[in-house]
Amino acid sequence: MAEGVLRAALDERFEVFSAGAKPAGYVHPQAIEAMDEIGIDISSHTSKHLDQFLDAGIQTVITVCGNANDACPVFPGKVNRHHWGFEDPPHAQREGETSIDAFRRVRDEIRLVFGAYAAGLLEASS
Repeated sequence: MAEGVLRAALDERFEVFSAGAKPAGYVHPQAIEAMDEIGIDISSHTSKHLDQFLDAGIQTVITVCGNANDACPVFPGKVNRHHWGFEDPPHAQREGETSIDAFRRVRDEIRLVFGAYAAGLLEASS
């Protein structure tokens, strides 16, 4: 979801990728549904391991889940790193909340943080 939000918030000057230390092998159907509700199509996204990006010239690494910051390897070169910990939506359901509500809540939290981050990037690059 974070990749979709950031791609939608930035322009074509920025490339956005997502990957994980322990990829699930698929994009959760409720993530696709929650993002579709806000007009962002992530149905063609894939689950990838972060190792495939180690030599890709990545300039910024943003980790978003609990231990991802600790599990993330060191990328070569000068890399900006940020960590914004969000709950893992499939495991974030709270009392009185449906599973899709948990995805929506985390999606909205991601939108707030990444929207502000993207606005700052766009302003700084203009």
